[in-house]
Formats: sequence, C-alpha cells, structure tokens
Amino acid sequence: MTAFFALTTSLLWGLADFGGGLLTRRAPALTVVVLSQGIAAAILGVIVVATGGWSEAGPRLWFAFAAGLVGPVALFCFYKALALGPMGVVSPLATLSVAVPVGVGLVLGERPGLLQFAGIAVAVTGVVLAGGPQLRGAPVERRTILVTLVAAVGFGTVFALITEASTTVTGLFLALFVQRLTSVVTGGAALWLSVRKGGPALPEGGFGWSAVPALGFVGLADVAANGTYTVAAQHGPVTVAAVLASLYPVVTALAARGFLSERLRAVQAAGAGLALVGTLLLATG
Repeated sequence: MTAFFALTTSLLWGLADFGGGLLTRRAPALTVVVLSQGIAAAILGVIVVATGGWSEAGPRLWFAFAAGLVGPVALFCFYKALALGPMGVVSPLATLSVAVPVGVGLVLGERPGLLQFAGIAVAVTGVVLAGGPQLRGAPVERRTILVTLVAAVGFGTVFALITEASTTVTGLFLALFVQRLTSVVTGGAALWLSVRKGGPALPEGGFGWSAVPALGFVGLADVAANGTYTVAAQHGPVTVAAVLASLYPVVTALAARGFLSERLRAVQAAGAGLALVGTLLLATG
C-alpha cells in the first residue's frame, strides 16, 4: 500500500509540475499558484462540509496551518532560483527535499533493511540525474544554490508536516483544506505586494475561461498528491514513502517528452532508469 500511494504521489506531483510549468510560461508564477490553489481550496471546502470534516478539528490542524505557510515560501524560492540560475542545477538540488522526511523517519526509529537502503540510494541518485544536472558551463552563483536549498528544505518540511496533520480520511480532507486556504492567503499577500511594487498580476490579455480547467487540474493534482503521500507515510515507513514520492521529476521529464516532444538528455534517461531500479528495490525490500 505504501509503494502504491507513494508512486501515485509521484505521478500526481509530476503532472502538476508539468502543468504548472506550462502555465507559468504565460502568467506570473505567483498568480498561477494563487489561482490553482484557490480552486482546489474551494472544492476541498465543499468536500469538508459534505463529509462533516469540521468534527475532526483539533490541535493537529496546526501542522496543516504550518504546511500552508511553508509551502508558498518554498515555491517562491524555487521559482526565484529558476530565474537566477540554470534549471540543470536548480532542479536536481531541489530534489534534496527528500532528506527532510527521510531524516525524520530515521530519528523516529525507522530502520530500513539493507535492500531498502540500496533502493533509497539508487532512487535518489536517479531522481537527481533525471533532473538533467548541468555538468559544464559557467559557475553558478552562491545565492542561487542557497535559495534552491531553502526551497528544498521547505518542500521537505511540508512533506513532514502534512503527515502529522490528520489520522482519519475526513480529518485529512480538513487538513488539506486548511493547508490550501493558508497557502492562498499567504500567496495572495505576496502577490499583492508584488503588484504594489509594479509587478504584473495577470498575463497580457488576462486569463480566458480555457485556462480554468488547467489551473484546476494543477491545484487538484497537487492536493491529491499531498493526500496520497499522507496515506503512504501513515501506512508504511516514511523513509520509503518519501523516496518513492520524490520520483516526480521523472514523471515531469517523461511528460515533456510525450506532450512537447522534448528529447531526454542521456543523463536524464540514465536517471529515469536508475529511479526505476531503485523503486523496484524499495518495493521488494
């Protein structure tokens, strides 16, 4: 069950990143984040009311609230890093986010077997390579590396926090709603400050109705991924769930190959292969 839900998380996050990347080519990243998360929050609100999720309110929701604060900061740092430096450096470094939940799992006493440790090492190496690391070219500014690492720590922290935010299915819906609502408020405040400083809020010509399904898909896929990751981490070792869930860069690269006809570089193809091998070792260990 852990492997199934964690791999589903990778699929959903990978597709959400792909869709979000396409949308941010024509609109400000903060706008895409706020609108997509706003749609997801609205739908989650309806689900919470329909399932009686409010009865699950309790101290654990502070974890969801914290995840909602950290998430937009991590996304902002990630997009800032992409603007400052090459994707071939930023993307592989950002996958180091897996170190946070894995570290939490080890601190809590989880001890994967030898085969699973090998799978973790192979899978993480594959994910980094699948990001297409830049091995040549001009030196990357220290600021870019620092901002990317802040984003990675932020993403990993969200992984750890959302796992602790609920213990039941209805509680999970409520936790995800609180997380998304907090993200929308935080991201909306950041967008307002950006507009006050002269930044654009909408693309030229505005958003057409045709963009709403894409925005909704990105937001809902991201929410669903958080949900499936929570289920995976609560029903099995966090160390395994976190590594398998971190395979989303492979999905994004394959989606770009399938939908945009982007050719995979040799290092990306090798990374995808290693990630698959690591997955098999984790699943069988």
